[in-house]
Amino acid sequence: MTPDRRPVAEGLFTWPTDEENPLRLIGSECADCGLVSFPAAPDCVRCASTRSEERLLADRGTLWTYTTQDFRPPSPPYDGPEAFEPYAVGYVELPGELLVEARLTEPDPRKLRIGQPMRLTLVPYTVQDDGTEVVTFAFTPTAEETP
Repeated sequence: MTPDRRPVAEGLFTWPTDEENPLRLIGSECADCGLVSFPAAPDCVRCASTRSEERLLADRGTLWTYTTQDFRPPSPPYDGPEAFEPYAVGYVELPGELLVEARLTEPDPRKLRIGQPMRLTLVPYTVQDDGTEVVTFAFTPTAEETP
């Protein structure tokens, strides 16, 4: 983390510093039944155990499904800016762990496909009045195969 950048929420992802400390989502794993959750949770939603441990999740996965928003929603209820940029959201399957719902960096549905390799990245969320950039996680298509 730098003084002029901060995460959208604490505890969602690690702050990447170099190749040995890459960006990773922070999940949890139940010590009793093994359920992996994201975001990290102190209690297991499967067995109600209170014995969960923090676990760093894979930074690569495959696109399981997605949808795109190509037009500005009607107002009301939409209360956002007039200038609208299309976006995509999807579920990315992290191998052997779970599905993560996330924003996708590619909004063009012609450039997305189910099973496509994806990599975790950071994207701008907003800029605060003091100039601090708030970032969140997203997945971006990659040519690399998922391990």
